[in-house]
Amino acid sequence: MTLRIRPATAADFPAVARLTVDAYRADGQLAGDHGYDKKLADVETRAEAGELLVAADEHTGQVLGSVTFVLPGTAYAELSIDGEAEFRMLAVDPAAQGRGAGEALVRACVERATALGCQAIVICVRSFSAPAKRLYARLGFTRVPERDWSPFPGVDLEALRLPLTS
Repeated sequence: MTLRIRPATAADFPAVARLTVDAYRADGQLAGDHGYDKKLADVETRAEAGELLVAADEHTGQVLGSVTFVLPGTAYAELSIDGEAEFRMLAVDPAAQGRGAGEALVRACVERATALGCQAIVICVRSFSAPAKRLYARLGFTRVPERDWSPFPGVDLEALRLPLTS
């Protein structure tokens, strides 16, 4: 399968909402009632606040994954500081996982951050999310434990950072 990474369009929003909520639920990230599923499903707001990218099957056009790329000081930035970019809500449809969509989306964010002259890119990952940690480690991200944080009791987020060279 050949993937195409492209900016999301409004026509993609329903698929992005569904696959993001499904992926987070399948990974156990929606346990507890914090209302995060509603934030994940609010794709229109994410697209206005940052750059929403999708990974689509080049032959069928089916949206398989998405990510939101943001800069520090914007509405969805949680971890980034000056000189860094951040990506949020990386999700791949559970039925399409293992086909490279997640990695392709991360690489697209790294390329975007590099093109903007950022010195690094950061991401938060749930402490128990082993598949995500493996992906980020393989791509060169390392822990920045002093930037770990918790938005809610029982939701522990680990900070990861990748230095960039331009």
